[in-house]
Parts: sequence; C-alpha cells; structure tokens
Amino acid sequence: MNGLWFIRSKRLRWLIAGLVLAATTIVFIFPMIVAVLWSLVDPAVGWFPPHVLPASLSLANWQALFAVPELSQAFVTSFTVAVLVTALSLALGFPTSYALARRNLKHRRLIELLVLLPLTLPSVVLATGLGSVFIRLGLSQTLLGVVLAQCIVVMPFTIRILTATLSGVPQDLIDAARNLGAAPSAVARKVLLPMVLPGLFAGALLAFVGSLEEFLLSFVVGMPKIQTLPMLLWAYLGGRSSIQTYAAVVSLVLLIPTLAMLFMAERVLKQEHLAAGFGKG
Repeated sequence: MNGLWFIRSKRLRWLIAGLVLAATTIVFIFPMIVAVLWSLVDPAVGWFPPHVLPASLSLANWQALFAVPELSQAFVTSFTVAVLVTALSLALGFPTSYALARRNLKHRRLIELLVLLPLTLPSVVLATGLGSVFIRLGLSQTLLGVVLAQCIVVMPFTIRILTATLSGVPQDLIDAARNLGAAPSAVARKVLLPMVLPGLFAGALLAFVGSLEEFLLSFVVGMPKIQTLPMLLWAYLGGRSSIQTYAAVVSLVLLIPTLAMLFMAERVLKQEHLAAGFGKG
C-alpha cells in the first residue's frame, strides 16, 4: 500500500515524494558523490573554484594512502574491534534480552533504564569517565579497553532489538515443544533460535556498523597506541592540517563495507524478517 495513501490530492503526493527524494539526494547521495570526486582529484592539478568538477582525475590519492602503513593498520584494527564488539554484544545481550522479554522480573523497567543509561549520557562525559577508570584498571591504550568501551554504547541497541524479537516468540510453541519431550537445549536450538535469527542478524549488523563508526570512546581510551579508521579520518580532517583528498579516501574505505553489509542483509533477509528483528513484527 502506498505510504501516502492518506493524502487525497495526487499532486500533493507527488510533491511530497519529490521533496523526500530531493532531501535524500542532498543528505546522502550528494556527499557520497563529492567524496568520490575528492578521492580521485589529481594532486598535480587540484580542485579549485570556480570549477564544479575536478579538472583531472587520478588514482594517485588511493595509491599514496594505501602505501601508508597506518591505513592498513587502522583498517585491520577497526574490523578486529568490530568483530569482537559484535560477538561480545550478542553473547552478553542475548541472555539479558531473554530475561527482559521472557521472565517476570520484579524491577524490569529499572533494568531497562539501566541498560539504556549509556545512551542518555553525553558522549564527552561518558568518554572522560571511562577513560579515567580504564587508566586505573590498566585497560587504557589496549585493544581490550577499546572493545569494552565500544560495547557500553553499542550493546544497548542490540539488547533493545533482541528484547523486541524475543517478546514476539509465541509461548505456545515453546510449551508444545516441551510437552512433546524436547530438552531445554533442543527447544533453544530448534524452536527459539530459528525464530529469533532475524533479530540476531539485525542486532549483529547494528553492533558491527556502530563499532566501525564509533570515534570518541575509541579516541579517549585507545590513543595513541590503538588507532581505528574514524580516528585516522579525524587526523586528516582536523588533527593535522586538513587533507581533503586523503579524508575522502578514508571515508570511502569506511563506508564501502557498511554499504556492502546492508546490501547483504537485504539479500539474506526478507523485509518482513528485518521488521520483526526491529520489533515491528
């Protein structure tokens, strides 16, 4: 059904659809095009006003930046941290979500509030507090410290998605499996897990992407020994003299895997499964 069915005027529907398309182009597509062009600017020629497009295109920026060891190191570090954060968020988030969704907890609302509390705190306050605590614990400037710091802000999203997914599992199916003699492990493996798989996938995807894009906590806890792609991007845009071409290359290196994962998610899971995973089923 058309999402604008409640608007009777056909001309108004087309106008709203056009405005949404224009806003999407300006906010998402146009910056990507600009980033691609900046990454392909010929360093010998540059890109200056009043030229709307670069006078000459080249792969020199990509070649130069990929020759820098810190890019490959940041790439490996970012994806290593993202995988560990995703695994830890699912390992800790699933039991928490199960308890919130399937158990009659006395202080359920209070627990939910505590789970979401890191999202309500200003990032600078959270990063400063964690940084001082991690220094005392010996976790500062370590990979483990960055992973734990990112989990604090990523895990609430995973728990929220898994809680919504687990709440939608019919209790009748679980009871029927138990009445037929299925062991708890078999119920979890053959009944519960297949039904919450879309939510697990959605939670894992959100945790992975959130970890790849996280900057402030990683910067406070990990620098200078641990450097991720967002930290390298900051270095080229603000930490040193601004280097637009290199920043564009790093932005695309960070963006391309995210878009690829979203494309795979759309291919693997049907739209209604993703909706169920986000608590809309």
